Amino acid sequence: QIPVGTEIKGMNILGLVLFALVLGVALKKLGQEGEDLIRFFNSFNEATMVLVTWIMWYVPIGIMFLVGSKIVEMEDIVLLVTSLGKYIFASILGHVIHGGIILPLIYFAATRQNPYLLGHSEHPGALCFISPCSVSSSATLPSMIKCIEENNGVDKRIS
Repeated sequence: QIPVGTEIKGMNILGLVLFALVLGVALKKLGQEGEDLIRFFNSFNEATMVLVTWIMWYVPIGIMFLVGSKIVEMEDIVLLVTSLGKYIFASILGHVIHGGIILPLIYFAATRQNPYLLGHSEHPGALCFISPCSVSSSATLPSMIKCIEENNGVDKRIS
């Protein structure tokens, strides 16, 4: 079976992105009249970031209870500890290789600057991505944006 455009289920992300782009251009063309709506969307974005921050404070507690319920259900605790230890080791090793070697090499190849000086100013956000709340990028996004704007002097419109 070959799916036809009307038979595909799901959200039309491309249409949504295109609409957002066209709406942004139209609001800028309106000038002062469009500024009210732009300020509304900026305030809405800030409020959403605050809500996500609040939610992410409670995520570790929820994960603790989810993991705890699975631990209680297990019969062989030695298998659990060894499996969990292997997973934690593999996860940390992967983060060290990717974040400590691969990404700095890509940054150095693109900019010819020392990547570790830039990474030092972003360490609070970088530490957030290895925590249990990194299930969603929504958790790390506010802290990374803050680090990029305050520590590296990147303009708010770019970040």
